[in-house]
Amino acid sequence: MASSTSDTRHPGPPMLRECLRDDVAAIREIFNEVILTSAALFEYEPRSHETVAAWLDAKQSAGLPVIGAVDEAGRLAGFATYGSFRPFAAYRLTVEHSVYVHAESRGRGVGRALLAAVIEEARRQGMHLMVGGIEAGNTASRELHRSLGFTHAGTIREAGRKFDRWLDLEFWQKPLS
Repeated sequence: MASSTSDTRHPGPPMLRECLRDDVAAIREIFNEVILTSAALFEYEPRSHETVAAWLDAKQSAGLPVIGAVDEAGRLAGFATYGSFRPFAAYRLTVEHSVYVHAESRGRGVGRALLAAVIEEARRQGMHLMVGGIEAGNTASRELHRSLGFTHAGTIREAGRKFDRWLDLEFWQKPLS
């Protein structure tokens, strides 16, 4: 339940819901801001509306969650999802998650609420292990994952290159069963 006060420094927890086709533009805005301004996604080019719509359709068709966090104004503040860790049968109970938060909503508990929600959904779907790939310089994401019970499983040095520098990719894991 959202806070009934007007104090925006301490907003209540975000409302969580499944993302819908109507959310494609907001999801695209969040993806593209992350792509253009951070190393959280090892991509260079913004995603088109069609690409994001096809991505959402594929997630929904596969029965995979795309959970949205809605702020007090009714805007999509962030989203989280998971999918197959690797496309081989032996990995079928291991998932890799993603959490993206709108720039204006960071530091307000949105990422924590979304990550907790995808953890619970993965448990509900009978998954065994959740994995997250985190750019090594993303201290906030590492601390969030640590606080929710993830442990560091290893680092791939210089796994990607963006913004004229090499990026290390850390893997974090959390047993779900």
